[in-house]
Amino acid sequence: MSGIIETGAPRSLFTAAPARYLSREQSEAITRQVLSFATADETRVSVSSGMSGNTRFAVNQISTAGDSYNNVVVVSSKFGKRSANAVTNKLDAASLKAVVERAEALAKLAPEDPEDMPELGPQRYQETPGWSDATANMSPESRAAAVVAITQQAKAADLISTGYLEVNAGAFAVANNKGLFAYRRQTSSALTTTVRTPDGTGSGWAGASEHDWSQIAPAALGARAVEKARNSRNPVAIEPGRYTVVLEPTAVANLVQLITGSLNARGADEGRSFFSKPGGGTKLGMKVVDERVTIYSDPMDPLAPGTPFTGEGMPTKRTVWIENGVVTTLNYDRYWAQQKGVLPTASGGGIVMSGGTQSLEEMIASTDRGILITRLWYIRPVNPRTILFTGLTRDGTFLIENGRVSRPIKNMRWNESPIFLLNNIEGMGAPVRVSSSESGSAGTPVVVPPIKARDFNFTSLSDAV
Repeated sequence: MSGIIETGAPRSLFTAAPARYLSREQSEAITRQVLSFATADETRVSVSSGMSGNTRFAVNQISTAGDSYNNVVVVSSKFGKRSANAVTNKLDAASLKAVVERAEALAKLAPEDPEDMPELGPQRYQETPGWSDATANMSPESRAAAVVAITQQAKAADLISTGYLEVNAGAFAVANNKGLFAYRRQTSSALTTTVRTPDGTGSGWAGASEHDWSQIAPAALGARAVEKARNSRNPVAIEPGRYTVVLEPTAVANLVQLITGSLNARGADEGRSFFSKPGGGTKLGMKVVDERVTIYSDPMDPLAPGTPFTGEGMPTKRTVWIENGVVTTLNYDRYWAQQKGVLPTASGGGIVMSGGTQSLEEMIASTDRGILITRLWYIRPVNPRTILFTGLTRDGTFLIENGRVSRPIKNMRWNESPIFLLNNIEGMGAPVRVSSSESGSAGTPVVVPPIKARDFNFTSLSDAV
């Protein structure tokens, strides 16, 4: 923690020793004190607190490890339509008063915001299932043991493992001078590993992300990455082109999560996105992908839990973005919702996609010639109007011939849209939660199935392993 709070609240609420996160009582005491200093027309205060622990490993041994603790207070002050923010991570009374004064001084100098929305009044919130004691209480020793479960396997197989383990536990509170107060706790964890052959020709990857660390099996991840590394030695080159692909869930998540980032209602209304309808209007109510596809966010979903409220303190709710292939919801912020006479979206959950009943093995067995893909990498936008992206395959790319995996192949660059992918589905499996972040961090919860699809577009070869 960055400081000790001096307030009118009982001193027993606050300690100088590092705490993993602030309690509801501590957070509420901070927001009350900040608001007591405020003179603006409207004031909002946000309090973030928490810990983050990480362990990195390379060449089959831990290379770095650390734990950080921090508190951040953000004060938003508003005079009429003029507003500004100021930030501090000191929690003593003098620092809290100073940050309020700084926010108010800046607000008076700021230009008016024609899209300003008033602060919300008191709200009701549900408790979401995004907290795990197993994650919050995980020690550096436990992280080290998880890493060893991977590195021992790689070393025994004469392979080289690297990877990253991250755990987070924290709390967030928001309050304002209209009587609103909201508080939530949340945890997250992720473990990813890349295992390579000593000759540098083979590479395998495995990873998982859960809010509950006890749901991650490090030894199983290590075994999967070791197997892929062994099997991907000495890859051969094949001609780029359009291929049937069997995408493991991580590769599916790498693409599908790009859709939700394009669901902004204002962009669609103003003709700037894939969800803009030619000639004006949006694609709400239009079929855009295979009818077997439903994509939703739900803060109460046990596999992909979200937050119970937005940064403004608006309660979140289940939101179905695409149902049976049809666009059912776009993402409206408060201002644009008011302009269009609709309710704000306030989704607040992860990303969950429907699936099917086929196993990965069944998809492979039904493929005469195609490509099995572990994950995608270096994903960058090309055309927002079609949600077209480019990237590379990585860490386990294999040729499928006559219903079986026949040989490893060199990685390839692809140019593809998740919309095109979801229109070319030939089979789907059961949805699972995956680690879909390129960095290996916990990221947004994503639950998707493996997919078999036709005509996936590969444009060139890559010599990168």
